[in-house]
Amino acid sequence: MTSVQTFTIQTTEYNQFILITEKVEELVRKSGIKNGVVFVITNHTTTGITVNEALECLEDDFKNFLARLAPDDGDYNHARFLMSYGAMANNAPGHLKSLLCGNHCIFNVIEGELKRRFAQEIYFCEFDGPQERGITVTVMGD
Repeated sequence: MTSVQTFTIQTTEYNQFILITEKVEELVRKSGIKNGVVFVITNHTTTGITVNEALECLEDDFKNFLARLAPDDGDYNHARFLMSYGAMANNAPGHLKSLLCGNHCIFNVIEGELKRRFAQEIYFCEFDGPQERGITVTVMGD
């Protein structure tokens, strides 16, 4: 059996980490699947999905680390007029940060619940906001 559900969130900052663990747990329970896996996937190329401990100090460290690796004022080939979009592309750092974070996470589902350790939280990562963003949660199993 497979359950595919999508939800949206409105981000409020250019770079933002948003906890979505509770929403994913809710969708796993609603799926009716007792044992299997859940895939959490972002639908955008300037966002990410990551798993880590939910501490404010760590969130600051994440942001600072990614800003050093992909600074907003970097020299990027992507920072130019794109004929295909008819607009300037000024979001190269967002694409690179997304590349570093990844676009998904996978967890086991056991007895109808997301199987994770107490410190494992699921973050949606915004790197080109604020925008409305979509996340797909696919639960597979029986």
